[in-house]
Amino acid sequence: MVNDTTLLLGLDGVSVVRVESLADGTRRVHLTTADEAARACPSCGVIASRVKGPAVTRPCDIPYGERRLEFFWHKRRWWCREPECPRKSFTESIAQIPAGARITARLRQAAGRRVRDAGSTVIQAARDLHLSWPTVMRAFRISAREVVDAPLPKVTVLGIDETRRGKTKWEQDPESGKWHLTRDRWHTGFVDALGHGGLLGQVEGRAVADVLAWLSTTPLTWRKNIRHVAIDMSATYRAAIRTGLPDAIVVVDHFHVVQLANKMLSMVRRRTTAEVRGRRGRASDPEWKARRRLLRNREDLTDEQFAKMWNPLLAEGKIGRVLLTAWIAKESLRNLLALARTGADRHRIGHARWKFLTWCADADIPEVRQLAVTVDRWWTEISALIDTGHSNAKSEGINRVIKLVARAAFGFLAF
Repeated sequence: MVNDTTLLLGLDGVSVVRVESLADGTRRVHLTTADEAARACPSCGVIASRVKGPAVTRPCDIPYGERRLEFFWHKRRWWCREPECPRKSFTESIAQIPAGARITARLRQAAGRRVRDAGSTVIQAARDLHLSWPTVMRAFRISAREVVDAPLPKVTVLGIDETRRGKTKWEQDPESGKWHLTRDRWHTGFVDALGHGGLLGQVEGRAVADVLAWLSTTPLTWRKNIRHVAIDMSATYRAAIRTGLPDAIVVVDHFHVVQLANKMLSMVRRRTTAEVRGRRGRASDPEWKARRRLLRNREDLTDEQFAKMWNPLLAEGKIGRVLLTAWIAKESLRNLLALARTGADRHRIGHARWKFLTWCADADIPEVRQLAVTVDRWWTEISALIDTGHSNAKSEGINRVIKLVARAAFGFLAF
């Protein structure tokens, strides 16, 4: 029997007979079997024709609205007409509500997806869906296996980044007395940096061997599809990629290059303050007041904000001149990186690079010159960034999700 209420319920294999409202606001839904295949014997598969008697079950389903929904499934118990079948009788069952099940299959799937995809804790999902903790945990294990056992999606841009998890664990060898690292606090994650594959894998450690160990578990045809690999400025990851993915082009992440320039600027400020004033910076110092504006992008500063930063430093003397020189070096590097995704030709890129390196060489500031040396050493990867525009932003985003899930999953053992 198909009616509007049955269509609204959307539970295949059953139909709604009637709905009644109880005194506490609960809606009681009476169901009857609508699938003829429910009369098939679970053991032999023969369709039964003789009814043994009625049966009523009360399976739980996903919530509807703010008030609780209560199912009453009025079904029948059948005699199996196959003489050789060991099962003499059975009750009707459908795919959504197997025999003996207390919850529907879609409720079990929804519980697993809440923990797997929505980042909910097991206990919170159990409270929201009115289930027990073990039931939700079993559903999560099944749901997680679907992702873990699924084949890797096709990836053209691979993102590799590290994330910190837990504490380092050491164990002492009873024979030699030496301590050995048994659990690293750093993990390496592999992410689909361009598509929608998300987190592809994660291994403990951040050494070359750890990266190569994970790559060795992937199919050769999958690795050959990778054209670019986005990383931060890690020589370890670069060496691993050159060994494990020799045909891939390494792209350094935009954010980490700018972060390196900002760290340089902070180091210059601290050193010059200590040399000139003989102490650490104070709130009354002009360079301390301008420390935040020095790290901001020039285009994000209004003319008034820029004047409040520039003029006091210019009038401060040596500290101000050194800081402003380092700030110009940082902005010159940003102007070079801003050519990414613009389709700039090699001449324009080369001219911007020459301006940055020339300014750093003439600055006579150790930190600025070291920045220029680092950029020059990583120029092949930075040039790939400007040409392709690829970044490792998805890896950074997934690292944040990993930390949130780790806090929510505190107390998990293994699944």
